[in-house]
Amino acid sequence: MIDLETPIASLLDNSHGKPKLLVVDDQPINIQVMYQAFAGEYQVFMATSGEQALTVCKNNPPDLILLDIVMPGLDGFEVCTRLKADEATRHIPVIFVTAHTDPAQETHGLSIGAVDFIAKPVNPDVVRARVKTHITLKFQSDLLRKLVFLDGLSGVFNRRYFDQQIATEWARSIRSNSPLSLILLDVDFFKLYNDRYGHQAGDDALRMIAVTLKSCLRRPADLVARYGGEEFACVLPDTSFEDAMALALELERKIREKQIPHESSTIDKVITISVGLATREGHADGDAPALLGLADSMLYKAKHSGRGRVCAEILGQHTPT
Repeated sequence: MIDLETPIASLLDNSHGKPKLLVVDDQPINIQVMYQAFAGEYQVFMATSGEQALTVCKNNPPDLILLDIVMPGLDGFEVCTRLKADEATRHIPVIFVTAHTDPAQETHGLSIGAVDFIAKPVNPDVVRARVKTHITLKFQSDLLRKLVFLDGLSGVFNRRYFDQQIATEWARSIRSNSPLSLILLDVDFFKLYNDRYGHQAGDDALRMIAVTLKSCLRRPADLVARYGGEEFACVLPDTSFEDAMALALELERKIREKQIPHESSTIDKVITISVGLATREGHADGDAPALLGLADSMLYKAKHSGRGRVCAEILGQHTPT
């Protein structure tokens, strides 16, 4: 159990920075009050309508939402209902901030998924304390969900999480017309490694490889997963073909530089990897399985053209590598 007195920043990976708050209110003065209360410890984003709030949540999901109820167009109740109906946003805690203190409204808000009600005018100390509590609980819940998706051997995400995220990132790529790159990599001659050094050494090698791969991914949205056996996958949202290619080459080089002895390899005396890269750019047709299939075919090409190398292609194009 995570102690609620634990500093918020310590519950986050350092790469994530400050927690993100979305303040939704049609009155600029109310947004300004909230901004002044939270700007020091949080990243504060603002929306002045329900429609705008939903757009922000899709494109840059916050860690918590402070939501007014009475607004033109979509009111707060409808916004909350839509957020909770979407798998991508249902885990974001919503606190209603309203001048109305009708118990029936509060009961309704909690019944549709809000975690708290705060009455206007707000007391800054009280609202800060409540937000801190719910942010901490949210991070605890996120951590528990992530543990379900971790590979027990390597410590990176497992295949189940990879399958979920590649579908999510493909949909986001289509929606925002942004590039999406996928890397598949395989440890060269890993069966021969296990035969020579033993399975315990093989497990140790996979853990070292996983740590090395993670160290090369520098953005919070990037992820590495154990795809199966000695195969790993890297999902790289908003990453162009050129940037993904540079990263793929870096991964191949970094693993070789680890100098993990592999006397049974026929291409080097240390462990090497073969890498396949596929990128969706522009308005490319297809789907997530098509991107995965292309990355897999590029990995196959790398393995059957000498191993210890990178082969890559843009979805829908022929890009010699």
